[in-house]
Amino acid sequence: MAEQTSHIPTVIADELHIVYRVNGAKTGKGSATAALSRIIKRGEERGVRKVHAVKGVSFTAYRGEAIGLIGSNGSGKSTLLRAIAGLLPAEKGKVYTDGQPSLLGVNAALMNDLTGERNVILGGLAMGMSREQIRERYQEIVDFSGINEKGDFITLPMRTYSSGMAARLRFSIAAAKDHDVLMIDEALATG
Repeated sequence: MAEQTSHIPTVIADELHIVYRVNGAKTGKGSATAALSRIIKRGEERGVRKVHAVKGVSFTAYRGEAIGLIGSNGSGKSTLLRAIAGLLPAEKGKVYTDGQPSLLGVNAALMNDLTGERNVILGGLAMGMSREQIRERYQEIVDFSGINEKGDFITLPMRTYSSGMAARLRFSIAAAKDHDVLMIDEALATG
């Protein structure tokens, strides 16, 4: 008998709303004194504007699926990903994940003064990989990034890389770990 493939949900967003609160443009709104005054007053937040970045989003993503979000600048794509990753609270609605989501953005921090080799180690450690796992996957990471296709760039500082080379190395490091849910923000931003 053929094995039945089951659809296992990995991410469920249920009527998700994300709201940012932005202080008004008047001077002093962001100062410590102004913040203390607001706390003491505990009244209605005057001069605070609400920006509804994500409005009522619902979807289910299943294991093995690849989903793309397309929208104009400021439409809430990055905000949605940050909420799924647990980095932003929901104003309303819920996010359920099966496992730990990992968010890779264009600004995933590696150190420009370190070589690509050192950044592979640093990036792997930052994602929770052991030194042994990094050693085992090192060559796969380098090969997948294509960083050495036109020379021995992995031994050079990352500040010498083009934006595309750096982006490919960041992605290769992130992809080397076994993720429950991998989200990539601004995948087409460089390279």
